[in-house]
Amino acid sequence: MTEGLGLGDAYGATLDRIKGQGGEKARLGIAALMWISHSERPLESGELCHALAIEIGSPNLNSDNVPSIGTLLSCCQGLVVVDKKASTVRLIHFTLLEYLRTHGELFGTAHSIMAETCLSYLNSQQVKALSTSPSPDLWGTPFLQYSSLYWGVHAKRNLSHCGILLALKLFDDCDNYIPTKILLETQGSYQCAIDLDKISLFGGLHYASFFGIVEILVGLVEAESCDINQEDWASNTPLVWAASNGHERIVKILLGRDDVNPDRPNCFSLTPLLCATRNGHEGVVKMLFGRDDVDPNKQDKNSETPLWRSAQNGDEGMMKILLGRGDVNPDKPDVYGQTPLLCAVRNGHEEVVKILLGRGDVDPNKPDKNGETPLWRAAQNGYEGMVKILLRRGDINPEKPGLFGLTPLYCAAENGHEGVVKLLLGRGYQLGQTE
Repeated sequence: MTEGLGLGDAYGATLDRIKGQGGEKARLGIAALMWISHSERPLESGELCHALAIEIGSPNLNSDNVPSIGTLLSCCQGLVVVDKKASTVRLIHFTLLEYLRTHGELFGTAHSIMAETCLSYLNSQQVKALSTSPSPDLWGTPFLQYSSLYWGVHAKRNLSHCGILLALKLFDDCDNYIPTKILLETQGSYQCAIDLDKISLFGGLHYASFFGIVEILVGLVEAESCDINQEDWASNTPLVWAASNGHERIVKILLGRDDVNPDRPNCFSLTPLLCATRNGHEGVVKMLFGRDDVDPNKQDKNSETPLWRSAQNGDEGMMKILLGRGDVNPDKPDVYGQTPLLCAVRNGHEEVVKILLGRGDVDPNKPDKNGETPLWRAAQNGYEGMVKILLRRGDINPEKPGLFGLTPLYCAAENGHEGVVKLLLGRGYQLGQTE
């Protein structure tokens, strides 16, 4: 800390005063500091107060145990304040966060405690009762969203035997879909496919794979009734979730099973390889490439291949890994006829373009369904560097027309890209529009 030992001593003295309060006040003060310093996002005052009222393992939530925010601030001896603008509770200064994180002995196994607290909340009778309504009133459960989204994040970092039992209890209650629904609604395009009648299909293996909790996955995999390829409501297997989120240890365990299908797609035709590629998880891609039964050219519903997606993302490292497979098709277009090269050009990824052009099996003049070639798109967008790279290829046709018969030079001139016009005219080609 830049303020030196003086500030650290001051924090230490204040913590001693918090402990010196004894009993419930001391517990509330220390627990509040633990939650604020170790939570995955800033907590609102209601969330924090309810979190501190939870008795780990209790089947019921006792509203009488919920402290007021005023009581909580008093117990923290000035180290915690309410950010009225954001409606969240925070530490008084960022140096206090540094201090607390370097004095982990204050909280014991913080993440384990937080995971157990979240799971106890989700297993409570009050939360379970919410599952009886398709549109439940969540007003009385302010800690529901945080516990649903982050119990697994804390559990992955530190999980006790008690935490495992509480997690298994959550998995066993198939009718309690509210925590699962809240979690899955954060998963982008997946939320549109959530089927509440089938949401219970997202079970323990999916949860463990989603969050990357090795201890839970190992126990579930070893069970005799385990279906390693079981699908959830959107046909995601545990391997799809693990690959999507980059959990390499989970992927290794799943791929170690003889009965796992490493190429099984979900309802969007996304395979584990496509999911890992889309999210930039190189380690997972390398593991999947270690299997002969993984098709590197398998397309999703938009005919996008793993290489196409990497080209769009500008992921150079992933491109090199994928192109290292001899059976990868570097010129396979998507549903609109856009090749990985055209996609990289369109998004301005020069290094990816260089990588692709280094291959002898990439057609630099291949147009999409609108007739646009890589050079046409680069000229139309005014990408001078990209135009230079493409023109170095002797087999580039700089006059190949695109949409409405417009040549690359005509597009560059029409859009005022002087630098691109000079580059094209430097090749001696004429400005024109084909019939």
